Parts: sequence; C-alpha cells; structure tokens
Amino acid sequence: MAYHTALRRYTAKRIEEIRNADILIGIPCYNNEKTIAHVIQMVTYGLDKYYRDFRSVIFVADGGSTDDTREAAKEFQIKPWQEKIVSIYRGPGGKGTALRSVFEAAGTLQVRACAVVDADLRSITSDWIQHLLDPVISRNFQFVSPVYLRHKYDATITNNIAYNMTRALYGKRIRQPIGGDFAFSRDVAKFYAEQDVWETDVARYGIDIWMTTTAITQGFKLCQSNLGVKIHDTKDPAQHLGPMFRQVLYVLFALMERFESYWKNIKGSEPVETFGHKNSIEPEPVSVDLEGMIERFKVGFQQFSSLWKEILSPDCFAEIRKASDLGAHNFYLPTPAWVRILYELAATFHAWAHNRFKIIEVVTPLYYARVASFVRETWDMTSEAAESLVEDQALQFEELKDYLLKVWVEKSRV
Repeated sequence: MAYHTALRRYTAKRIEEIRNADILIGIPCYNNEKTIAHVIQMVTYGLDKYYRDFRSVIFVADGGSTDDTREAAKEFQIKPWQEKIVSIYRGPGGKGTALRSVFEAAGTLQVRACAVVDADLRSITSDWIQHLLDPVISRNFQFVSPVYLRHKYDATITNNIAYNMTRALYGKRIRQPIGGDFAFSRDVAKFYAEQDVWETDVARYGIDIWMTTTAITQGFKLCQSNLGVKIHDTKDPAQHLGPMFRQVLYVLFALMERFESYWKNIKGSEPVETFGHKNSIEPEPVSVDLEGMIERFKVGFQQFSSLWKEILSPDCFAEIRKASDLGAHNFYLPTPAWVRILYELAATFHAWAHNRFKIIEVVTPLYYARVASFVRETWDMTSEAAESLVEDQALQFEELKDYLLKVWVEKSRV
C-alpha cells in the first residue's frame, strides 16, 4: 500500500506524547469553517458534562481544507483537562481516510470508547456524546449506529437504498447504516484499521456502509442510539448526490460479494436494541428540484436505455419506459420495480468482471427516477408519515429477496 498509515509524523508524535486516553472523539472535516467550532463546542461540553473523570482526546482529521477550518478548530478553546489534535490525514482524499486516522489513533491511545461525528452538524448537542458513548462504556456494546429524526427529503440514498439493502441482506434493522455519527470500542477500531481497504472507495464515501456491514458480519455486539433531529449541510439530490450514490452503491455491491455466504442464509430481519431519546419535532425542510431530477432521468433514458434494456429484465425496463413518459405532476416508478432493479443491478455487478464502475455510472439516472417518485408520493406527508412509506419499502426488499437469489445465480451463468 502506498500509505501504510493515515497519520502524519507530527500527529503520531503528538499521540505518543499523550500516551493513553479513555475516550477519543474523531471529527473528519473538509472545508467546514462555518460549523466546525460549534461541533467542537458540543463535543467538549458533552465530555465535560458526562465524562469529566475520563481522559479525553478530540481529534480533528482534516482533508486539506482550503478555507479556515483548521484555524477555527485550533483556535476554539476546549476544557483544560481535555486534549485536542488538529491534523491533516495522509492518503486518498475522503472521509474514509480521515476515519482511518481516527481508528489508528484510538488503537495507539488504547481508548475504552471512540465516537466520530460529522463536521457539518448544526443540530449536534452535548447530549449526543453520551448517547453515542454510553452503550460502549456502560453496556459493553461494540458498535453504535445512529438514529435520527430527519426531513423526508434528507438521506435519499439511505431511505431508498442503504437501509433497505442492509436490512434485507444482513437481517438487522439498522435505520441509518450510512448515518455518519457512530461509536465503537477499541477492538473494533483496531479491526477496522487493520483491514486492507484504504486504497478503495471505502476511503471516500463508502466508509459508513463498510463500517456498518463489517460490524454486522463480524458478529460485533451492536445497537442504535436515538440522537434526535439531524440538521446538517443538506444537499439537493438532483445537484450533489450523484458521486455519493455511485461510491456507496459500488461499496455496497462489493461487500455483497465479500459476504455472500453470510447474507444468502439470512431470512427476514430483526430489530436492533435502541437507546437514547425520541421526539417528534418536524425537521428543517430540505428543498428538492423535482423537475431537475426527472429531467436528469429522461436525459439518462435517451443516452442509456439500450444498455438498461440489455442488463435489466423486460418487466423492469417496461416500468422504466413508462416512467420516462411521465411529468412532474404524476411521476411514478413503483417500489416493486425499484427493488427488482436494484437486485438485478447487484447480480449484474457480480457477473461482470470488468468495467464495474461503469455499470454504476450508467444507472445513476435511475436513482434520480426513484427519488423523484418518492418525492411525489410523500409530497403532502409529514416526515413522520413518510417514514411509514420507507418502512413499507424495506419490507418489500425483504419479501423479494428470493428474487435476488434467483437473478444472482442466473446472471452468473450468463
């Protein structure tokens, strides 16, 4: 590997000087000068409020920000009995490499528990620190996944792909498998750091789904923690989420291959023990460009429909063709068709030895179609009401899992 460590020499030296700690909080960041001080403030307050008797380190892992993120992080005054490290990580640019540096630091410091929180959070409170860490410190859990109250048009990749696939494949109802804010024990951090994935898309957007899937398949004791409303720098699915969709889906499909013998034997799903608080505040609205998404889908249909027809079943392609004639007032791509499309894509990815990323690229317009359909279906719903639709969709992914097993074998033969 080109980078045998994500820690720069000065960072490793600083960690050695600290020697050991009980708690490490990692904050991966890149160009977050507007929010980083608030996130550090809530972290230091939370550590002071709940873990004053613990040795704590706040580790800001920066991706070479070109704004004043690092300066803002360095200047913010934390509680005097806590340590702070602000470092530029080494390796491919992306959140995964930032977290790799956190995993390595957690192992070197021999911490009891580690949590990571995103640097663009505006709704983080000091209580998040306890909600994330307490299951590890007090209840012997090894991996804690977040549960948030989010606006219905936030987390479109989670709601339409990651939650459904994780639940159907691996049998655990982890609501936010790419949530961004996690906690884990030292042995899990050490396990993550030792894996040979840091030159892949795991080092970029794929880190969260990789962490969650690995925690499940390795048998780590896992739970969820309710963190309340999540407000962060949201992105319009039509404008910003194409690259994230491609990298998350690529890693998700690659993990399906790696853990094939595991998920093939899973039927149904089970709830995961959940801690923390719940509230029913309506989250901050997220604006979406419905017509923009539909337009991207239609342009994609013109460019790639011959390829879609080749790799997808006639029934799925017929639904796609039907959707291509609809406008914003009645746009619809049925959930069963979407489930089959994703399962057929996974099987195609498995069967193709070359140009696999190309498959993901050419089906990106189908993601826009599904999100546009979800937006139309939930237009007049509250976020809480839309959640029931997400749950119904997840159940359909489970019920159609036999279809995945069937096409997985059939496409491999072809």
